[in-house]
Amino acid sequence: MSFESQLSNFLQDCEKLIVLGVGNELKSDDGVGPFIINKLKEEDIENKKKLLFINAKTVPENFTGKIRKEKPTHIIIVDACLMGCEPGEMKIVNRYDFADIGISTHSMSLSFFVRYLEKDTDFNITFVGIEPETMDWGENPTPKVEKAAYEFIDTLKGIIL
Repeated sequence: MSFESQLSNFLQDCEKLIVLGVGNELKSDDGVGPFIINKLKEEDIENKKKLLFINAKTVPENFTGKIRKEKPTHIIIVDACLMGCEPGEMKIVNRYDFADIGISTHSMSLSFFVRYLEKDTDFNITFVGIEPETMDWGENPTPKVEKAAYEFIDTLKGIIL
C-alpha cells in the first residue's frame, strides 16, 4: 500500500487533526518535523479545517496538556528516524513499533509519550518517519529530506483539503 493510501486510510473520519513535528532544528535532517510544521503554518490553513500544527522541537511532552485540551480525533507525529531506508524515504510507523526505530535527540521516548497521551483519551495516532541523511549540526534539512518534507506536505494537503 502506498504512503498516500496509508495516510488517507488513517485520516478517514477525521474531525480534528493535530500534526506534531518533533526534532532538533539545529541538527540538519533531525529538524525535518519542525521544518514541516513551519511550512504548514505558512499555508494559513489551520483554522479552516479544524487543524492544529505544533512544533514540539525536542520536547513533545511539553505539549500533552495542549493536545488533550484540543481533543483531536487524529494525531500525526512527524520526525526523522533511523529505519534503515534510503535518505528521504517516508514510512508510517505503527505506534507499537516505536521502540524498534532509532531516535536519540528527544528527552522522552516517543513510545512513552504516546502511551501517556493515550491514557484516558480516545484518538487515533500515527507516526510518520523520514529517514535522515545526516544528523550533524546544520540549520536546514539535506535536499533529499527537504524533498520528502514537501512531499509529505503535499500529500497531507491533498487528503485534508
